[in-house]
Amino acid sequence: AFLADDESGAYERVVERLLASPHYGEHWGLKWLDAARYSDSDGYEKDKRRPNWFYRDWVVNAVNADKPYDEFLIEQFAGDLLPDAGQDQRVATGFLRNSMVNEEGGADPEQFRVEGLFDRMDAMGKAVLGITTQCAQCHTHKFDPLTHNDYYGLFAYLNNVHEATIAVYTDAEQAQIKQIEAAVRSIEDGLKSSAPDWRPELSKWAEATRGDDVAWHAVKVERENFTGEKFEYLDDLSVLSQGMTGNQLTADMAGKPAPGRYSAVRVEFLTHPSLPRGGPGRSIYGTHALTEFRCFYTSPSGERTQLKIASASSDRELPDQGMEYPFLDTTKPSDPRRVGPIAYAIDEDLNTAWHTKSGPADRNRDSKAVFVLAEPIAVEEGGVLTFRLKQDHGGWNPNDTQTNMAGRYRFSVTEEPTPQADPLPRSVREILNCDEASWSEADIATLFHYWRTTRPEWSDANEQIAALLTAYPEGVNQCVVIEREEPRVTHLLQRGDFLKPGEVVEPHTPAFLHPQPADAPPTRLGLARWLASRESPTTARTFVNRVWQSHFGAGIVETPEDLGSQAPAASHPEMLDWLAVEFMDSGWRLKPLHRLIVLSATYRQSSRMTDEHRERDPGNRWLARMSRLRVDA
Repeated sequence: AFLADDESGAYERVVERLLASPHYGEHWGLKWLDAARYSDSDGYEKDKRRPNWFYRDWVVNAVNADKPYDEFLIEQFAGDLLPDAGQDQRVATGFLRNSMVNEEGGADPEQFRVEGLFDRMDAMGKAVLGITTQCAQCHTHKFDPLTHNDYYGLFAYLNNVHEATIAVYTDAEQAQIKQIEAAVRSIEDGLKSSAPDWRPELSKWAEATRGDDVAWHAVKVERENFTGEKFEYLDDLSVLSQGMTGNQLTADMAGKPAPGRYSAVRVEFLTHPSLPRGGPGRSIYGTHALTEFRCFYTSPSGERTQLKIASASSDRELPDQGMEYPFLDTTKPSDPRRVGPIAYAIDEDLNTAWHTKSGPADRNRDSKAVFVLAEPIAVEEGGVLTFRLKQDHGGWNPNDTQTNMAGRYRFSVTEEPTPQADPLPRSVREILNCDEASWSEADIATLFHYWRTTRPEWSDANEQIAALLTAYPEGVNQCVVIEREEPRVTHLLQRGDFLKPGEVVEPHTPAFLHPQPADAPPTRLGLARWLASRESPTTARTFVNRVWQSHFGAGIVETPEDLGSQAPAASHPEMLDWLAVEFMDSGWRLKPLHRLIVLSATYRQSSRMTDEHRERDPGNRWLARMSRLRVDA
């Protein structure tokens, strides 16, 4: 078609056609994904599938849309911290989740969390700044002016995150969600219009409900048996599961409550940003199943007794159903296991379990179960209560994300004789426990959303809303990062060893590069804006050098990941700086840079080599001809 086009501008039309092709984003997005270390699996021995393709598509779409490179970087390093961050901005932070994940049985989660951060530091240095950083994780860089302390100053920006997995939705699914939410609001607005006194009635209900919760005493516990999972014990006395999950797990957690006569145990299953979809479970849906709950008492003399459980209640009662993907045991002709109400957790039947996998609109929230003892137990000073969570309702292959375990949980005891699980969701109870004067509009909406379900006269409307929510889309999982509310303290790691923390290091950028603005926040957003600053002496140069390499087969600097002091000298240093400035002046957009290069006389030369070329410039560093290029695999 090009050869048949005899009109002037034929070549330029080819260039514009290729730039407008959807395959342009795939081609050039792939080059970024390689630099970003994108993968569809975790690596290491388990090498589990990784839900990351939404990030891949975000990159392709951003390149096709010619998103400015400075915005492209900022969203990948700190999209979640931008004002009014939407799904796309959160998905972009998948860049910071491309490092390998080790879930082998003996792996220390903290060790490999730090290893992942080292990899992200390396990717940031090589892909964005064009400098090698990994030397400085152990000592001050031997060649470039990057100190050991400066390395951990950069490390501190990335260290304060939860490695999260969120639910994400296609454009059609997002439109569906908006329609459902609008329909629910319309029904609720109708209820309010039909009951003009709803606001004072809500206040009366809140006042009456505020004091009806049972007094529970949380028990500090530690693992009693080895299960393969690792556990982090949080300040609120909850336990956070980490590392290898398995498809079956018996977690025995032991603690010493204050002496007293206790009649019941409460287990709270709590959400956490590090769990799939926030949890409270570790399945791909953030759910879990409890096959059996058991409780034991060990007296100070060492006598151990299993405590009989008389009854159980929960704030989430789901109907009986058979197992479904991905929890089916496909190694058997049929799977006899079932899931359903909380009674299944105390029936001594290992084929039944209480579960929390409701619809996606109401799934990922805190839940609780209360187990009333047949006889109160008199706990003496030094007596130990052991709580057993037996979880046998995972799929046959835990290496294929078929786990169905609890992710975060907390145990409490009470002296109340026959307590029931609080029917109120934790979020509702926390609002009720605050002074009404402090309620926000969002708080009132949350309360109304629950309170309407308690009103018999609104049963028809409640059923309509429940029916609407059954159409809520499932979505897919995506690896992202979420900023921690409680900042993690960063230490300078001696010789890069996570077991040898040294002095505390605050977030800061290396002194040999451009300074941070005085008002820059000490967050990933501050780092991202520093990386993408026009004042950066390396960011734009590193990027245009990569583009030049893709077009000509070799960069102006031949080592695109290292423009430091040990790199080969630039063949055309003034050209590199000029291109970097042109790139920024064009709004950091890639397509004008492509046009500038491929419409040039230099790019359009023949690749035919002459004897003079061979003698004077065999490597073609001076570009007297076009290089012959290897095609992509």
